[in-house]
Amino acid sequence: MKFLKVLAVFLGTIIGVGIFGLPFVAAKAGFFTVFIYFLIMAGIAIAINIIYSEIVLNTKKLHRFPGYVQEYLGLRWKKFTFFVTAFGLIGALLAYLIVGGQFLFAYFGPLLGGNIVLYTLFFFTIGAYLVFRGVKSISSVELILLGIILAILVLFFVKAFSFIDIDNFKTFNPGYIFFPYGIILFSLWGTSIIPEIKEMLGGSKNSLRKVIITGIIMSVIIYLFFIYIVQGASVVVSDDAISGLEKTISSDIIRLGFLFGVITCFTSFITLALTLKKVLWYDFGFDKNISWFLTCFIPLGLFFMGLRKFIEVISFTGAIALGIEGIILVFLYREFLKKKLLRQMNPLFYLLSGVFVLGIILEVFLFYAKAI
Repeated sequence: MKFLKVLAVFLGTIIGVGIFGLPFVAAKAGFFTVFIYFLIMAGIAIAINIIYSEIVLNTKKLHRFPGYVQEYLGLRWKKFTFFVTAFGLIGALLAYLIVGGQFLFAYFGPLLGGNIVLYTLFFFTIGAYLVFRGVKSISSVELILLGIILAILVLFFVKAFSFIDIDNFKTFNPGYIFFPYGIILFSLWGTSIIPEIKEMLGGSKNSLRKVIITGIIMSVIIYLFFIYIVQGASVVVSDDAISGLEKTISSDIIRLGFLFGVITCFTSFITLALTLKKVLWYDFGFDKNISWFLTCFIPLGLFFMGLRKFIEVISFTGAIALGIEGIILVFLYREFLKKKLLRQMNPLFYLLSGVFVLGIILEVFLFYAKAI
């Protein structure tokens, strides 16, 4: 049971807002293109999480990512890593605000009225309050929430099965061949929760590796299952996945889907906000309340500045912020092996850095191409 609870926490961290962008990506690039991406990116995600877990397991003092960087790479790298980590977490929190507000509006709007901004503020207020109060974790209910998520997916499949059109999976657009990278990387990233999982498992190396491998493989299966349902049954795939099913599936099931979206976004918003708050508080010595304020109100400020395109936010965050974090992790691992275990890193790990560098270059190129 302990393993299942820890696995649920890991899955709850990975399976977040990214799941809702994947069907849209598959509709643009092609289902089988996304399938191949997942095969490759799952291997990369497992490798990155395992090397980070090895660092965490073999370092006595418990840090967050910037703290480990300081211990093995020095203070300057810690400062740089802080900005990278903050950028990634703020991007993720912004994405949760955007989609969480949309789902709340879609669920309650027809009954209560109002607009998306109002529901986004409500989503934000409840989340920020819980982060301020310092709720330790939602780990006690993660297993239940995971069960609810799987049950909703099965129900979706049952209701949508007769509407699934195989022709929807035959699309392939070479112009979108690089489009899935950032979003899929975003949807598989789970390093932020590794230190907590170490504590929950009591430092067991084998159990931690089993959680990482099982969790990422299960995530990929759930993602592909969700893509298959939404892309197969939708006349037009929406960027939030659920709205596009309204013409196909009954309104009751759609409302259940919106509720699924709210739960997924809300729990992940709290988890990641607590992580960023602790980075500011523990690793950089900010006042507790200032850490909370910066964590919660910077994403809200970006939202009101007009950054509300969900797909672009998670694509840019995944490719740039998580890509840089991945590069740092590889070099952190190299120094960790030299200083702690007195051995050299396998040169194959440099290939991981190469993938992340290429992803960053492509994302910047695509960003400027859109701007022009």
